[in-house]
Amino acid sequence: MDIRMEKTEKAIKNAFIELRSHKPLEKITVKELCALACINKSTFYSHYEDIYALSEALESETVASVLNSIPHRGEYMIENIGEFTRELSLAFASHISLINILFAGKGQSDLAGRLEKEVKKMFFEKYPEYQSSPEKNILLSFCIQGAYYAYLNNQDVKAEALMQVIENIVKVLQPLY
Repeated sequence: MDIRMEKTEKAIKNAFIELRSHKPLEKITVKELCALACINKSTFYSHYEDIYALSEALESETVASVLNSIPHRGEYMIENIGEFTRELSLAFASHISLINILFAGKGQSDLAGRLEKEVKKMFFEKYPEYQSSPEKNILLSFCIQGAYYAYLNNQDVKAEALMQVIENIVKVLQPLY
């Protein structure tokens, strides 16, 4: 991708995030996005099919970014699920501003599902023998979804204290793994 394409892509994404921070996805028009990004509609359509495709692309990038920011991703998921869950929570916390914009409202549960799907994919690549275990699947879902909603619903608690509680809860489950 040449520098002009990169700049245009960045302008489109920044304009979308700006608009999305103030209004629901359904209320954003290509026309207003193009005006804010200082591009014409044909330029937008050469990059994305519609506003929903742009939103989907940004959401997927955000999920990938959250997972890529886990320091020891895949190294010790089973050996120390508490530490892994803590790192997942911290990765989530480091992207919270963008997450709150892109996954506002009903999108919160969509993010939880996407995170679960991608973490399980990582997990089962490392431990394929656990893929057919209902117990491992349910416990992993519990850790991922539990950490996500615990963080999301307790943002008034100091981050370090919240992360410690999440890690301690998951450590109790460690023997089940």
